[in-house]
Amino acid sequence: MLLIGESLNVISTKIGRGFKERDKGPLQEEAVFQKEAGMDYIDLNIGPAKKDGTDLMPWVVETVQEVVDLPLVLDTSNIDAIAAALPLCKKPPIINSIMARPERYERMIPLAVEHNADFIALMWGPDGLPRDENERAALCVELLYFANEAGIPNERIWVDGIVTPVNIQQPQLLSLMEFQKMIQDMAPGAKSTCGLSNISNGPPGHLRPILNQAYMIMLERCGMVSVIADPLDSLLVEIAKGKRPDIVDVVHKTMDGNAPDMGGLSKELQDFVKTVKVILGESLYSDSWLDV
Repeated sequence: MLLIGESLNVISTKIGRGFKERDKGPLQEEAVFQKEAGMDYIDLNIGPAKKDGTDLMPWVVETVQEVVDLPLVLDTSNIDAIAAALPLCKKPPIINSIMARPERYERMIPLAVEHNADFIALMWGPDGLPRDENERAALCVELLYFANEAGIPNERIWVDGIVTPVNIQQPQLLSLMEFQKMIQDMAPGAKSTCGLSNISNGPPGHLRPILNQAYMIMLERCGMVSVIADPLDSLLVEIAKGKRPDIVDVVHKTMDGNAPDMGGLSKELQDFVKTVKVILGESLYSDSWLDV
């Protein structure tokens, strides 16, 4: 599983201040940490940046590239900011993201073509979040067809079906898994990714890591090849890099309805069984599901 570090982000007080004050220190410290933590890409999230995005994004790109050589993911809704930064990327970047809305993709896909950039195809359509996997598939076909016609092969497209919070939109998590299984039939060779931490947006902080970890394993089994994730989560990194096959095995068996006997499992593995059942909707969500 490829990992895209999520924490060089304007919502961080330290990083946000660095953006505002054009202080390279916090950004470079974070970039070096993410590389050492095992990230494969670094997401540069400057937010909407409506006022100064065309200056800020190029500065962020150059600042980060001074200390690490990882490929970058340019993350802002400001199209002009992305256009200003693309020529400065030393390695082919990823544009995060291009929505399945004509007013967005008709402007942004030519940028990807011009600069030989990959892009994240976000399944957010004219009506917002799709209701199910079939609506996701319809948006995917529309957006990828446009990109293919413009000269972008599937192999340079990272499909994002959108992760939703487990405590308010649990059925959407299953829909995303079903959609993930459909991608290679619709678009052979296409990659995929997601904002993994969205699943735990809302539950208490101590529950966030195991939700992220369990769902990453579940998505990977359905064909997901990368996630935008928290580089501070060392266990998630270990799982993604294939160092915890015991956890992966327990998650897969639980997905198949063959969860091991709880009495023979460690507390850590028991917690993964419980968490998978919550994600699957086999157990009701509550903030205390690990204690039951």
